[in-house]
Amino acid sequence: MRLLLWLVALMATAIGIAVTARFNPGNVVLFYPPYRIDLSLNFFLLLLAGLFVVLFGLIQAIRSTLKMPARVAAYRQRKRERDGNKGLRDALKAYFEGRFGHAEKAATRAAELPENAGVAALIGARAAHRMRQAERRDAWLARVAGDSSLKTARLMTTTELLVDDHQPEEALAAVAELNASGTRHIHALQWSLKAQQQAKNWPEVLRLVRMLDKHKALHPALSSRLREMAHEALLSDPAHDAESLKRVWATVPQEDRNKPYIACVAATALNARGLHDEARVTAEEALRRQWDDRIVRAYREAAGQAGSPTLLAQIEHCETWLRERPNDAELALTLGSLCLKQKLWGKAQRYLEQALSDATEARMVREAHLKLAQMHEALGQEQEAAAHYRQCALATIL
Repeated sequence: MRLLLWLVALMATAIGIAVTARFNPGNVVLFYPPYRIDLSLNFFLLLLAGLFVVLFGLIQAIRSTLKMPARVAAYRQRKRERDGNKGLRDALKAYFEGRFGHAEKAATRAAELPENAGVAALIGARAAHRMRQAERRDAWLARVAGDSSLKTARLMTTTELLVDDHQPEEALAAVAELNASGTRHIHALQWSLKAQQQAKNWPEVLRLVRMLDKHKALHPALSSRLREMAHEALLSDPAHDAESLKRVWATVPQEDRNKPYIACVAATALNARGLHDEARVTAEEALRRQWDDRIVRAYREAAGQAGSPTLLAQIEHCETWLRERPNDAELALTLGSLCLKQKLWGKAQRYLEQALSDATEARMVREAHLKLAQMHEALGQEQEAAAHYRQCALATIL
């Protein structure tokens, strides 16, 4: 419909011009002695319009010719941008697909565009790292060392890759530089935690775990396990003497003391340094909060001297607990061992035989036979002692 209207308007215009020109008696005379040119006014106007069109076209051609170098440069720039952006997209796509060789090649193309060079270098570094090409990874990272706008991204990438490559010292240096710039966010703390864990810097691990727990950035199970590992390493350090171990144990928060594994590690370490009173107190407090066979074993190792009020109190505690847990083999073994040390032969035999019948682990069977053998040997019952020693040896072999 629109085309039809344009045709009608064009035809009407043509008819109007033809009618007007037909009744136009005007004349134009051009003198250039000795020449004279006579033209009708209509023809002169037509020539003037044609001349205008030619001149306009010529001027436009000249302007286009003058602008050609700039247009060519702009075209080349647009092409470089298209190629660079396409290379960046291809690099990201290949990296997420796990095709790290293709990702690094695409990052090389993307880096030809200055605006993409920094981000492309980070992608190239990650791709090279996945291929275990440390030299190429470091070369990529060196490309963005002077780019202040990508400093945080570079340091975070450096930390992550070095932690993954088990280079905690270098990773911690990157973390220190990151912290010096005032950047402290959750992801940085998480990678710092991993680096400190690899470096076995356990006090710092505990500090970072507490910080991340405040932000709920760690799974509770992971947080609990990291606390256990850190406290175990600190408490089991062979460099500790009795006093330094007590100082370390005093610094452990109460919420961690309540955990059976940490309490067991602490009691074992205290026993190893002759701090049996502290080990007994630690084990008793932990058992009141939560029952755990590992703590019972540590409590057994913290037995007091024969005839001492401490040993008698231990026996009373164990008898009370055994009434609550009549089928607990570990507790029966502990009570039998304590009675054996106190030379309560009848009770010792009864509880050790109960432990032997309820035992589910070869370790408990072996220890129960050994204790019974020692009891019979103390009573001068050589045959019974020899029989239990044989059973202990068989349990050891099995």
